[in-house]
Amino acid sequence: MSKMIIVTAPSGAGKTTIVKHLLEVFPDLSFSISATTRQPRPHEKNGKEYYFISNDEFTRKIENEEFIEYEQVYENQYYGTLHSEVDRVWQEGKSIIFDIDVKGALNLKHLYGSNALSIFIKPPSFEILKERLKNRKTENKTSLSKRIKKAQFELTFQDKFDKVLVNDVLENSFKEAENLVRSFLV
Repeated sequence: MSKMIIVTAPSGAGKTTIVKHLLEVFPDLSFSISATTRQPRPHEKNGKEYYFISNDEFTRKIENEEFIEYEQVYENQYYGTLHSEVDRVWQEGKSIIFDIDVKGALNLKHLYGSNALSIFIKPPSFEILKERLKNRKTENKTSLSKRIKKAQFELTFQDKFDKVLVNDVLENSFKEAENLVRSFLV
């Protein structure tokens, strides 16, 4: 069985930025594309950042047991990891890196144990996290409020992961993440 790198964080902590960096540094890593029912953001493409599917299709896939894990992250917004996606990456002979929500990360770590390294990306402070989310300008006032409330809750789970990385200075976070991944993959 190949290894898994599970990167998780509250929205706005920088996990996607760090995952993209790790994919550039480690050619033997491949990104696990999650399925979601949320609408794509303007820069996102189906099959690249996510598999964008309807609630009905997501429900069918749940019933058919096509997910390794899934969560209703926000009301009527599901995210999940498909068995077929993990199979795709492992058939390439690569290790998988996940950019995934906190509950999904806990589920994957539970399932794969020592074959998975779980990294929790933490903002330097909750105030900085709120500013990062506001500055994204991807949310309306209601959804921003939901994300902030959820982020506060997710921060309480950091001690359940193998490593906690504080994303304060991005270059330092990149180096720390590289070192964690390098020592795990050896």
